[in-house]
Parts: sequence; C-alpha cells; structure tokens
Amino acid sequence: MFGLRVDVGMLLEPLGFIKVLQWIFSFFAFATCGGFHGEITLLVSCKGVVNKTVTAAFAYPFRLNTVAFNAPDPKRCGGTWTDSYLVGNFSSSAQFFVTLAVLVLLYCIAALVVYVGYKDVYQHNSKFPLTDLFVTVIISFLWLVSTFAWSTALADIKISTGASIISQTDSCKAPGTTCHFVSVTRMGTLNASVVFGLLNIVLWGGSTSFVYKDTNLRNQSNKISQVAGIYPAQRI
Repeated sequence: MFGLRVDVGMLLEPLGFIKVLQWIFSFFAFATCGGFHGEITLLVSCKGVVNKTVTAAFAYPFRLNTVAFNAPDPKRCGGTWTDSYLVGNFSSSAQFFVTLAVLVLLYCIAALVVYVGYKDVYQHNSKFPLTDLFVTVIISFLWLVSTFAWSTALADIKISTGASIISQTDSCKAPGTTCHFVSVTRMGTLNASVVFGLLNIVLWGGSTSFVYKDTNLRNQSNKISQVAGIYPAQRI
C-alpha cells in the first residue's frame, strides 16, 4: 500500500526543483501586477485658480475609464471643470494574467504535496504523470497567451496615462483653462510582471520534458523503437 511518506529530497530533483521555481515566479507575477497603485498629476490654471495640482489614482484591474481627475477647487473653475475620466478599460487582460498566476500557485502547491508526500503513488500510478503532463502543456500555452495580452495592454496603459492625457481631457480645453502634465507613477513593477510572465513561459515549456519522462508514453515509445529494431522492415 502507498500512503503519506514525506521525502523532501524530491525538491532537489529537477521535477520538484522546477516546480518550486514555478511557484515563486507565479507569485511574483501575481504580486507585481495585482498590487500596483499609480497616480497621474496635472498642474491646472483656470478661473480663480493658479497652478493647482489635480490627480487621478488608478490601480489593478486598470479600468481607467472609471477614474476621474479631482476638481481644482470647490467652485470647479467657475463651473467650467467637468468630470474628466481617463481612457481605456484593460481589466480583461490584467485579470486574465493575475487569475492564471493565482491558479498556477494553487496547482504548484498541490503538485508539490504529491511530489513530496506521495512520491510512490505518483511514480506507480500512470494517471498522475499523464495528468501532470497535460496540465503542464495547458499552463504553458496559457502563460504565452496571457503574457502577450498583458504586455500589449500595459503598452496601452502607458499611453493612456502619459502626457497625451492633456489632449483627451475636455476640461483642459475650456476657455481660460491650461493644463500641464507633471508626472505619473513609474511602472517598473508592471514591467517586472511581464518579465515574470516570460520566465513562466520558459519554465513551464521547459518542464514538459521532465514531466514526460515520468509518463508511460516514454516507455511505450521506447518499446516501439526496440521492436522496430528487432524486426526491421524487409525489402520487397
């Protein structure tokens, strides 16, 4: 019978060690994207206001079209300042990326529990390695798709929160109103999230060969090769 038998030595083998790295990089992909908070700052001059700072705070999941600049003063520039929202909704790409990272985190934890606590079950039950291989291939593909989608969305976010925001803000076009772009929060952590996404693509894609070695597919292919060697094709 096979039961719980803890063997931490599995973590030093390629299959276990790579799974730990996958857990770590998935965590950082989730944290760097899902934990971001940013702010855009403008300098506004209008009726009754001179060089007043206005801001718009944005964060994950980056529904920028729901974020508006605060009014320069209680009188809203003599009634000429209207609610000015940012442009773009990038929540689908961001949530796809973060949700995948969270699901991968959970899968890595489950896989490590099996590797460390139920190594014998994993090695003697062909369904576990086959399932592991199938999930690994699917996750590799999803990392590729989600990272590409998120990197594209991030490029658009940088444009939507850059200096071009002045031309997209109707209140800044009002007579007697001038706006100057001051700053936007640096997005180094978001750039890092894309890097971690790329690292996950490499890790999950490369780990398929190690998972494949533990499946019966490899044994079957070896048997076919041996049979082909014993009974070579006869020439007519």
